[in-house]
Amino acid sequence: MKRPLKILIVADVLTTKTSGGKASNALVQGFIEQRYDLKILHYSREDINFDGTDTISIPEKKSSWSYITAKMQVVFQRATGRNINNWVEARNGFSYTHNYDVKSIKAAIKKERPQDYDYIVALSYASSFRAHKAILELSEWHHKFLPYVHDPFPMHSYPRPYDWVEPGHQKKRDFFVSMYTAAKAILYPSKMLGEWMESYYPTGKDKSVVIPHLIVDSLKDSRVYPPYFDPSKFNILYAGALMSARNPMALVQAFLEFISDGDGLDKQDHARLVIVSGDSIFDKKMKSLASLNSQLLISPKKEPFQIAYNMQQQAAVNVVLEAKGPASPFLPGKVPHCVTANKPILVLGPYYSETKRILGIDYPYWSEIYDVETIKKHISILYLDWKEKKGQSTLEIDDLTTYFESSSINLAMDIIRAKIS
Repeated sequence: MKRPLKILIVADVLTTKTSGGKASNALVQGFIEQRYDLKILHYSREDINFDGTDTISIPEKKSSWSYITAKMQVVFQRATGRNINNWVEARNGFSYTHNYDVKSIKAAIKKERPQDYDYIVALSYASSFRAHKAILELSEWHHKFLPYVHDPFPMHSYPRPYDWVEPGHQKKRDFFVSMYTAAKAILYPSKMLGEWMESYYPTGKDKSVVIPHLIVDSLKDSRVYPPYFDPSKFNILYAGALMSARNPMALVQAFLEFISDGDGLDKQDHARLVIVSGDSIFDKKMKSLASLNSQLLISPKKEPFQIAYNMQQQAAVNVVLEAKGPASPFLPGKVPHCVTANKPILVLGPYYSETKRILGIDYPYWSEIYDVETIKKHISILYLDWKEKKGQSTLEIDDLTTYFESSSINLAMDIIRAKIS
């Protein structure tokens, strides 16, 4: 019987309070489901345990100059009201706190022996990459290093409109150039993201391996919903953050035009557009429109993850809303949940989109984010299908669920072993 691979996972965060933490947590659970021999080091600042797995919370290393400078900066800011972080990053590339966290993570890794493991995997969130930087500073691990790159870094390598040159840009870029050179393979949640990043970091060419965001088997619909959500209705649901470039107003306008058409289809009784998000620049306009139309429902607050998940499982249509731009190489963390729901997905975003790629070139329910007429047409077709099938419309894409199952890890690890051998 073949010995299971032994993997050291080093994670910045494994809490499920952020989208990045949820994705990392799900990936760890995927490795566990596939019976890999794991040891997990994490810097989440809270206790996290996975049954049957050695999971260690990395302690802060307070006996270092970086810790002292980080705390001095906090004291200075409190005393003067001045945040000097941009100045610090412009000089050093990273904040004092970032450097201090990296040293803490690095100290924990140094207690392990590379010869005891087949691979070391780095997981991160947002623009942190602390675990990645800590491993990069330990050359004895490079021949087993598998960094998981969930988003572009630094910010200039994002697609428009998210790209900008941040303080310490060149030092941040130098860090990623070194990491791409040192790593044996680069893990991505998205095929398009791997291709996108190779255009910025040629030393990562032919190192890309995809492990998508995973379906968590233990995550189930608990049948608890907010009072404004009626599962029996034709609910078009968007659940997620609304950043300035992720504009929902064409969707809102298309829905309001759809329900105002006098075609005798009982849309006023059945159709609802439900937007579940935290605070955004679109709140005032959306809530003003909602006050005039009871079929437009705006959540009063950001809902807990489990509640939002429950709503996704019962929605008639789930919406994936992406920024207006030339491409969206990201795989939104909500996509596996929408696939699990097995309901039609309305994709609003660029033509070149990882979500669109996964759903297939002939997937019918896609539109540019600003195209009101096309969005309205899709809503009309989806509503008629929902009525005809008595609320039982499905996604109708065979075997898509298997793409997001934990078994995808095994395929990725087989590819990695072939690349390294």
